[in-house]
Amino acid sequence: MNRSANIIDTKVLSNNRFLLKEVTVNYTGLDGEIHSTKREVYERGDAASAALYNQQTGKVILINQFRLPTFLNGNPGGMLKEVCAGMLDGDTPETCVRREIMEETGYKIDAVAAAGEIYVSPAGCTERIYLFTAPYTADMRTSSGGGLVEEQEYIEIEEIPFEEALQLIARGEIRDAKTIVLLYHLRIQGLM
Repeated sequence: MNRSANIIDTKVLSNNRFLLKEVTVNYTGLDGEIHSTKREVYERGDAASAALYNQQTGKVILINQFRLPTFLNGNPGGMLKEVCAGMLDGDTPETCVRREIMEETGYKIDAVAAAGEIYVSPAGCTERIYLFTAPYTADMRTSSGGGLVEEQEYIEIEEIPFEEALQLIARGEIRDAKTIVLLYHLRIQGLM
């Protein structure tokens, strides 16, 4: 079956930090018929994220930072435990993830490995996150990290045993999608 989609109309609803549009589209459904739908779509841009792991110590690096949307949706205090990540801002995904690792954790990583791409909220947001894994050792730490003050990042860095990280997922204490995906990826690939 020939599947297609055509944008019929686009209206900008807001263009502050990110772009919010109302888009009308015609698309071919599973039944072969042409359907029309109108949706609000949030364009944040793409991001890159990495799980840092140390096979010798059996530990991973996670960060804790305030995430306002989670606070507004029932996360007391708004702090979220995550792997490091950031917006591409015109860089390639690999360049971005290396920059974010350095800014947020203070580690200068030798190698990163692609681990896929995910759409975290595809019903309303265009953001795609490029996933990476990166081995680290203690001697790779060149600064204290903690994020950029000018981006209002006040990040706490945490090195924890990998098995404990999996238990935090099981107990619902890690609720960030990219973090869950990457930690399970480490296990599935036999890296941890």
